Amino acid sequence: MLGVDPFYDNGKPRFKGSYKNNEMHGFWEFFRKDGSLMRSGSFDEGKQTGVWKTFDRAGKLVKETNFS
Repeated sequence: MLGVDPFYDNGKPRFKGSYKNNEMHGFWEFFRKDGSLMRSGSFDEGKQTGVWKTFDRAGKLVKETNFS
């Protein structure tokens, strides 16, 4: 997400992850403005891969999506 501020205006992170060749690559986490984990999973040079998990605000797993 090059060009997108990785932090909300309250200082909490929007997302954490790394890049390869300017593409999202490896394990990523996406957060809500309140700091709770919303979604996590992996990218392979910009493409979602493997199992992605979605969580509710309390941290409970609510969905798994397989991109393999």
